[in-house]
Amino acid sequence: MTQSKVALTLGEIAAATQGELKGNRETQIFGAASLAEATADEISFFYNPRYSTQLRKTRAAAVFVPPDFSDEIGAAIIRVKSPAKAFEQIAMRFAPAPVKFAPGIHPSAVIDKSVQLGEHVSIQPHVVVEAGAQIGADTIIGAGSYVGHDVVLGVGCMIYPQVTIRERCRIGAHAILHSGVVIGADGFGFELTAEGQQKVPQIGIVQIDDGVEIGANSTIDRARFGRTWIQEGAKIDNLVQIAHNVVIGKHTVIAAQTGIAGSVRIGQRVMIGGQVGIIGHVEIADGTAIGAQTGVSKNLKGGVWWATPSVPLREAKLHLVWVRRLGEFFERVKKLETKLGL
Repeated sequence: MTQSKVALTLGEIAAATQGELKGNRETQIFGAASLAEATADEISFFYNPRYSTQLRKTRAAAVFVPPDFSDEIGAAIIRVKSPAKAFEQIAMRFAPAPVKFAPGIHPSAVIDKSVQLGEHVSIQPHVVVEAGAQIGADTIIGAGSYVGHDVVLGVGCMIYPQVTIRERCRIGAHAILHSGVVIGADGFGFELTAEGQQKVPQIGIVQIDDGVEIGANSTIDRARFGRTWIQEGAKIDNLVQIAHNVVIGKHTVIAAQTGIAGSVRIGQRVMIGGQVGIIGHVEIADGTAIGAQTGVSKNLKGGVWWATPSVPLREAKLHLVWVRRLGEFFERVKKLETKLGL
């Protein structure tokens, strides 16, 4: 992390994080960084034994550690309940002030006269907002974004540059859409006729509820009819494709490069790893966890799943062990055949 002009003593840091300090209270800290990158006037954190080597080698002046940490290291230590959370808290003290956008409409923006704008809305250069749209108070729309006809944006949204929200879609309060997101593109529907592929009309919408965050270059397609629905608090990573009529439950988390086919229903608090593929019309129960690169081809009723096709994690690990031992198994069979003269 680039050093800030802020300086905190270890005593101040320990007090702010309710930690137990072992070291000089007057030592000044000017920044926060990882174990591998920290310098002699920065603080870091340690919580996972896999980083023990980095801990021994770190140049950090001080390190947040768990309450039961007892090793001797060169740096001062601050024992806290959650080293990662304590580090995050202090790192924010050293971070630069967040970028702020003043309320108002940039002269280059194109805003239809019928658009309803809430108080303190900020619309940046080259934004287009079409007729009938409603923009909630304190919402920010970044440069070059497009808000289509009759779109509704709730209060306090952050729409980063180059986002597209097409006609009639609904975005709740405090949603965050990162650059390149496309909301409401047509669902992928075609029927083969004698004349070739015939497009199936996609006349539904996308509804995104309060507190949803969608990563860069992710796409959420409008429904064939009805709605594609992203429920409250869901978090979607970069480069995720969500097809027509999918429902994503509350507080579900989806990692990058996942693809979800049409009419899938995903429950609440589901965790989906990167590069997962889910075929259409399946249901995934509340609380299910799906490992990276899993191929889901059937309904999942909770638990942890992995591999393609998806199987319970324990079973997937067993299959992996079997595959890796196939060479040894074939050698043993070959020796037995030789011994038996086969």
